[in-house]
Amino acid sequence: MENKTFMQKIKKEVFDLIKIFAICFVTVYLLTTFLIKPVRVDGSSMYPTLIDGEIGLTNVFAAKFMDIDRFDIVIVHNKEKDEYWVKRVIGTPHDTLYVKDEVLYINGEAQDESFLHAEYVQSFQNSGVFTEDFGPITLQEGEYYLLGDNRPRSDDSRRHGAFQREDIIGKGVFVLFPFNKMKMVN
Repeated sequence: MENKTFMQKIKKEVFDLIKIFAICFVTVYLLTTFLIKPVRVDGSSMYPTLIDGEIGLTNVFAAKFMDIDRFDIVIVHNKEKDEYWVKRVIGTPHDTLYVKDEVLYINGEAQDESFLHAEYVQSFQNSGVFTEDFGPITLQEGEYYLLGDNRPRSDDSRRHGAFQREDIIGKGVFVLFPFNKMKMVN
């Protein structure tokens, strides 16, 4: 009798353990599919806004169900390279954009890119060009033009073209690590 009770307890414990793993798996899947997704900054394309090696979370819900606005920071899936990149939205659907003599024009209006680190931009302009001339480019429905904040060292829409709305999988980055650099970058 005692042996049967012991086996029943073991079966119950194993079943409970399997339930816990299943619940955890489903919870993590739902969280990373609909709410937040971990992100690691890889490379210097967003320097100094985001630093190589920083780890954080991106808002998946906002990317799926809210508007993506000009100058938002987004996580995009580059299907060509099968990589996830952190970039800044420069152009939104139906925008016409170009850069001439280091000035970004969107729909014919010069833009204030105050999100760029002025001293860092100036250090490049002293010895060359920070943002090379390009365009004009007119975006179609569902297209977004993305650039890195570190324009001389960014692989972005200038090389790969506009990204589709469904390629944008996260909006904003909350940097968690390193702990002394914790911040929200929108």
